[in-house]
Amino acid sequence: MKDLILNISTTIKALFIVIMLMVPIGVSAQLNTDRVMNIGRNALYFEDYILAIQYFNQVIKVKPYMAEPYFLRGAAKLSLDDYKGAEEDCTVCIEYNPFIIGAYHVRGVARQNMGDNKGAIADYNKALEYLPEDKTFLINKAIAQVEDKQFEAADSTYAYLINCHPGYYNAYISRSQYRIQNGDTIGALSDVERALDIDKYSSYGYAQRGMINFMLGNSQDDAISDLSKAIKIDPKILAYYINRAVLRYHANDLRGAMADYNHVVEEEPSNTLALYNRGLLRMQVGEYNYAIDDFSQLLNIRPDDIFAVYNRAILYDRLAMYRKAVKDYTRVIEEYPDFAGVYFARSEALRKLGDLKGGKKDFDYAMKLEEEAKQRRASGDSINYDDMTKVRRESDKSINKFDRLLVSDDTSIKTGYESTIRGRVQDNKYKLKIEPQITLTYYEEPSQLNLPKKYSKDLDDLNRARILPRSLKLTNREASLDSLKIVRHFNSISDNTRLIDINPNNAVPYMARAIDFMLIQDFNGAIEDLSRIISAGDNFIFAYFLRAVVRYKRIEYTLSSTNVDKQTGSHIGDNMLSKPNIALNDKAIALEYEMVLRDYDKVIAISPNFPYSYYNRANIRCERKDFNAALADYNRAIELNPDFAEAYFNRGLVHTYMGNNEKAIADLSKAGELGMVPAYNVIKLISE
Repeated sequence: MKDLILNISTTIKALFIVIMLMVPIGVSAQLNTDRVMNIGRNALYFEDYILAIQYFNQVIKVKPYMAEPYFLRGAAKLSLDDYKGAEEDCTVCIEYNPFIIGAYHVRGVARQNMGDNKGAIADYNKALEYLPEDKTFLINKAIAQVEDKQFEAADSTYAYLINCHPGYYNAYISRSQYRIQNGDTIGALSDVERALDIDKYSSYGYAQRGMINFMLGNSQDDAISDLSKAIKIDPKILAYYINRAVLRYHANDLRGAMADYNHVVEEEPSNTLALYNRGLLRMQVGEYNYAIDDFSQLLNIRPDDIFAVYNRAILYDRLAMYRKAVKDYTRVIEEYPDFAGVYFARSEALRKLGDLKGGKKDFDYAMKLEEEAKQRRASGDSINYDDMTKVRRESDKSINKFDRLLVSDDTSIKTGYESTIRGRVQDNKYKLKIEPQITLTYYEEPSQLNLPKKYSKDLDDLNRARILPRSLKLTNREASLDSLKIVRHFNSISDNTRLIDINPNNAVPYMARAIDFMLIQDFNGAIEDLSRIISAGDNFIFAYFLRAVVRYKRIEYTLSSTNVDKQTGSHIGDNMLSKPNIALNDKAIALEYEMVLRDYDKVIAISPNFPYSYYNRANIRCERKDFNAALADYNRAIELNPDFAEAYFNRGLVHTYMGNNEKAIADLSKAGELGMVPAYNVIKLISE
């Protein structure tokens, strides 16, 4: 870590050496930490969590008494599932400044994930003293109360939450999960119906309603239809296929159930739930060897799944593979020594192997267990394992349900955490949004989408010249930096600064350093270097293009910071985070957008055949609701690059916004043809 801190930009170091000659040391340190904090916030917003932690480490080393960097570092750690580290950082933050409300949120979510529900509730209660109607704190508090079995308190919290926010979709979904858990399926169904009234494109709502109707014994066709709607809206959630297969099985549609399980295993060969259910289904239709393959594959992934062991033992028994059957039966007995059924099964297998003595011993013991069970039932003390439930949830470990199809526990109440801080989509609702801007970077995130590569002769010429340390890529899937890359780019900043000191008129190190600054989320540093290149008057299109990209990133972060912080889900005030980089009013934002558009205008003037400037400008115009101008830009981008999948996709969405569904479907179809699979999902939505 020490080396990393020492390798901060030489430019910054030099600046502060000069300042230190003129002002007290405390003031220079303040300026330095302010800049590093701002860059760290940028990294946190754009989900570069490791990079963000590096910045906050630097601030903490210089000013260990500052509260905010501990809070922000805790937020980054939470996003990386370092719950203990997040809790510890937020505790330090609260000790220094108990009025940073976000720290209670982060610590509460961390404690919830570690099973400390009482501690989490205490944190949410403290936060609610400052923001008594905050829906994030209320819903997390209710979930923690449920998990802590404080059911009356949870009822009260949910009621208050819904009273304060009657249009809050997640409140109804979360309470429906709680009600299912408590056996109130009628109440759960009412909540899900209300959630679907609020958002008819909620895949989860339809999936939940389908399973509730199934549990209530309502129309199987309606229940299957709901699961099919959920899949139509969000086809990537495999749990929906698994649950629909269960419904199809109980509707005697074995072919449909098998098709759903096959799809899941094809998409995710390690999906143990699908393997288990497919094994049961194959077992039922007489495909014993295939069923054994499924259970064996499952046991390779999860060796302690006794249910799979027991079913495989039965299959071995049916195929006269008695030694293997006895071995598996014995494993089941070790786990469930009071389960009479497995002793009966092993006694028969032992008898067929010629071990009559062992078989009789097992049979006698099984009879003894059966007699004890009868006595318990007569006294009313036994647990009724053979209840009326048609399925078994993953969390249900009753061995008597070994032959029941599994349904996913993905709908458990734990999924309700409002932890947008963790960098994941929380409610799994599909939202129509345009594909992001194209940028220049060294690193591209891998994707399952097989999209055509983005080519530019100008960029190819630049890469062939080898004036930059690596080849640049045109992409809208930027990859986050790992620890090694972070150190590499800090070192590169220092190296390029030395080159600039030697020859301040050479544009190459400015460009290289600007890219480094952008990658480590120092947007101001990147813009300054790109502006220096542009001021030299060389009409270098990539300097204008990249400056527009970085300026937009800064706008995106700043706008987000004024409303609801993307990392904490909480409203930001003076007691939360520092003020953003620029003054936020309509004029200031309009000016920022205008500067971005001017840079794209300049790129187009210099290189009118560069399609990505039109695409990015169209995205800006979409955001400004200037849809006609956006359409013109997307048209030009597609004219220049007929294989530009993202441009077709975005133009299709613009047509949707404007009510031109026929044109929208044509564009989305083309986007899908070019490899953008999500386009088909949108076609289904707008075709309803």
